[in-house]
Amino acid sequence: MKPTLVIVGRPNVGKSTLFNRLTRSRDALVADFPGLTRDRHYGHGRVGSRPYLVVDTGGFEPSAKEGILAEMALQAEAAIAEADMLLFVVDGRAGLTAQDKAIAERLRRSGRPLLLAVNKAEGMERAIVGAEFHELACGEPLVISAAHGDGVRELVEEALAPFPEAEEAAEESQSPRIAVVGRPNVGKSTLINALLGEERVIAFDQPGTTRDAIAVPFRRKGKDYTLIDTAGLRRKGKVFEAIEKFSVIKTLQSIEEANVVVLVLDASQDISEQDAHIAGFCVEAGRAMVIAVNKWDSADDYRRDRVKTDMARKLNFLGFAQAHYISALKGEGINPLMASVDAAYAASMVKMPTPKLTRLLQAAVEKQAPPRHGIFRPKLRYAHQGGSNPPIIVIHGNALDHVPDAYRRYLERTFMEAFKLRGTPLRVEFRTTRNPYADRGR
Repeated sequence: MKPTLVIVGRPNVGKSTLFNRLTRSRDALVADFPGLTRDRHYGHGRVGSRPYLVVDTGGFEPSAKEGILAEMALQAEAAIAEADMLLFVVDGRAGLTAQDKAIAERLRRSGRPLLLAVNKAEGMERAIVGAEFHELACGEPLVISAAHGDGVRELVEEALAPFPEAEEAAEESQSPRIAVVGRPNVGKSTLINALLGEERVIAFDQPGTTRDAIAVPFRRKGKDYTLIDTAGLRRKGKVFEAIEKFSVIKTLQSIEEANVVVLVLDASQDISEQDAHIAGFCVEAGRAMVIAVNKWDSADDYRRDRVKTDMARKLNFLGFAQAHYISALKGEGINPLMASVDAAYAASMVKMPTPKLTRLLQAAVEKQAPPRHGIFRPKLRYAHQGGSNPPIIVIHGNALDHVPDAYRRYLERTFMEAFKLRGTPLRVEFRTTRNPYADRGR
């Protein structure tokens, strides 16, 4: 399971700048569910030698009792409780403040692992900038510049050092791991009950890094599956919670653990930005997907047309995913849904022979060559499979750094159609062959 790094600190110390630096992106996943007065941002960490999740919180005011500052503090507290490692950011130019001391005291009491990052230190002597922050008793201050990237990689490597490398399970012997995700109250628990209700099984807790993620093995129609919980699942004999707890961090962790994600939508409600954000994170993680539009039996013709229009407009990037219109409460549509889960899992684990891939590549280039870059045209020579879940095709050749995204998408469609892949994204990676004569004549 990927560790989660949570960035905390008072307002205007550069938390969002550090988040953008770590994710190398400005379009982060946002938790915009009702009740939040300040968005939290979630993303994949892309700086450092190992994968991780990173969370950016609003300005932390531990002493705030009411108003927006109190709401922001509550959201920060929730993120702190689920963090694997806290990155406490302070402003090296402004110096130590009373608010920094209050936050440090609260973070120490949380018991979570903690690193102190002294930001905005570009052009300054590191030892001098960090000296006064020893008073916070949060360990050795790590002096960085989030805006310029100075010291950021070192901060990440130290943050990830306590966590063991994740071991990849053998793909061939692994039963499909399914995560059921979606907004609160769309019927995730009801769907899980429908899946587990056919044959009773024993649930067990599978330890996570610092908190428990519940994995439930079950058998349906003679096939073995593992359910990765995101909906407040409890051991057999205990009742599901009436109101589902929604933890964004746990949802993201569950997506990372799964082979196939079932995105549950509510036919009685419009598709929200949060639905699109969750779907986008699944695509970014490369997970196979199936869409379950729940409560279809209670939707009238107007609502059904509205949902389909909304899906075409807001979830158009999920064209590879099969949609099913179900009633989890009545058990309607569950069998076709699980058939699509099987198909998506098979597609995500497909084996693609190198000779066939290379022939398909050559045929695609012959049909439509990549555009020139200056006086040169990229040359795509051969292809082979580079991984599964999602399927990755690696293409070798010359000047491939200049292949445009539109041509990459053309190749992705070509391979997906040729192998009849349904339910999984497919990724194409380019690797330019080194010119052996490049160093001659110098």
